[in-house]
Amino acid sequence: MPVIIALIAVLLVAVVYVIGLYNGLVALRQRVRQAWANIDVLLKQRHEELPKLIETCKRYMQYEQETLERVIRARNAVQDARGGGDVGAVGTAEQELRGGLGRLFGLVENYPQLKADASFQALQVRISGLEESIADRRELYNEQVQINNTRIEQFPAVLIARHYGFLPAQLLEFTAEEKADVDVGALLRN
Repeated sequence: MPVIIALIAVLLVAVVYVIGLYNGLVALRQRVRQAWANIDVLLKQRHEELPKLIETCKRYMQYEQETLERVIRARNAVQDARGGGDVGAVGTAEQELRGGLGRLFGLVENYPQLKADASFQALQVRISGLEESIADRRELYNEQVQINNTRIEQFPAVLIARHYGFLPAQLLEFTAEEKADVDVGALLRN
């Protein structure tokens, strides 16, 4: 009888442990999703600001259509990648968008009237702020991804993760060059 009680107690502890592991993995997955949702909101806000920026620039930059079109194409690529939920595609599209914005803001130096335009200045500040927020949220997202990915590879959680289909999340990575292109303030300084 004491052996049966001991076996039931061990079994009960094992079940509670497995449930705790499973719930912990679910919580990690939800933190990754929440962190991505925070980035997604900022990307959407920036997506909505870029057409205003392009329209403001078009009034002054008649000879820079290629640059403006590049920003528009990149903006659309980011939107498509966001819609598909493909973090890798978002990173690639972001690289193109950041390059286009960097070139656009660099060309502003050639258009003093545009640089002095209040609408342009407000958009530049808004987009720069969004870029900084995206960078901060990307850091938080990548931290959550790292925690999630590490946990689902550790024993014994790996057994539960594999059995219930917990998959590693993808980091949102930008190159150092991409990060430099986003420094709009530096590009606009005289």
